[in-house]
Amino acid sequence: MKIALTCPASLPATQFGGIMFLCVHVAKKLSNEGHDLTIYTTDLDFANTTKFNKKLPKEEKIDNFIIKRTHVWMSSFLFFFNPGMYSQMMNDNYDVIHTVGIRSFQAFISAVVSKRKKIPLIISDQGGLTTHPDLKNGSIKKKILIKLQKPLLKFIINQASNVIVANEYEKKIFLDFCSEEKISIIKNGIDLNELKLSNVNFSKKYGINDEFILFLGRFHIVKGIDTLLEAINLIKNHLTFKKYKIVIMGVDFGFESKMFELIKKFNLSDQVIVIKNPPRLDVLSAYSQSKFLVLPSKWELSPLTPLEGFAFKKAVISTTAHGIPFTLTNNENSILVNPDDSNELANAIINLLENPKKCDDLGLAGFKLIHEICNSDVMSLNYLKIYQKFLKNHI
Repeated sequence: MKIALTCPASLPATQFGGIMFLCVHVAKKLSNEGHDLTIYTTDLDFANTTKFNKKLPKEEKIDNFIIKRTHVWMSSFLFFFNPGMYSQMMNDNYDVIHTVGIRSFQAFISAVVSKRKKIPLIISDQGGLTTHPDLKNGSIKKKILIKLQKPLLKFIINQASNVIVANEYEKKIFLDFCSEEKISIIKNGIDLNELKLSNVNFSKKYGINDEFILFLGRFHIVKGIDTLLEAINLIKNHLTFKKYKIVIMGVDFGFESKMFELIKKFNLSDQVIVIKNPPRLDVLSAYSQSKFLVLPSKWELSPLTPLEGFAFKKAVISTTAHGIPFTLTNNENSILVNPDDSNELANAIINLLENPKKCDDLGLAGFKLIHEICNSDVMSLNYLKIYQKFLKNHI
């Protein structure tokens, strides 16, 4: 089968997050199964710059799949305009299109091409559609952009043969836009083959001499970095915590200056280490050397970062916000606290530090979860069943 995957970003922009990894994992797995996979995307490049990079290859073969990039001529927040993708897709042949991240220009192009070519369109959002805090709390400019996107979203969803969601929480969101019969639930998964010990010694490279707790994610208000820093301020003099550091790794999405203000305000420069734009191998090493992960998000749909931590048998502290409890289970493979509750988060951190067996047990339960259910092999083969079903119905 010839499959077109479309998304706002792909390799080498690994710091873009879940959408990027989901597409790459599907492309890798299904191309290794003998299918013809091409990812159509932008030239976003976090590896060499934080902007769009014309120097990236327009076409590149990675493993057994192909990435085709077109340049972004204009962007507004995470809405990347790369009009060249339309002619690129119209000139190629494939059996089905799967677009990931539907609040995007790439999803709109995919829907137009699907309509023109009369081939099935499968969509996955991974962005919350109507529940992301930016939709309510963003700037006036962002709210205008979101309002302009609404007719595009309706067109994309109406054009889709099937909507794939990650859990029941996301399914409820889409029921306001389409019938239940149009929705399939497939849990997100991670590539277990990629998540192996790195040859990078993270602690040595960054001069970290103490054990550390890891936060990995975008520097964005929704990731709860403010709550994390407030919690660290509460326990920085606690005897159990004193020998640990907090490592905050990620890419700035508008919260970096506020983050450093809080670090200064709470006098946490000795406790907190910030690492910007980390290479992927450094991330893998950080996972393996960390004590556990803290991901205090105010909003998530179906996070991949805790699953990656589980690959290294690391416990996770997160929150009960939105779709998180559909991936993580409190006191089974994680500790879940209320979002924005720095006291509860501080207590959870001390709880894990004082109970190493509980920390180990949570990590082992998470390790079992990703090997049985939440991995890219299971996810990709379930996607393939959807592609085959709607291709057959389309013929």
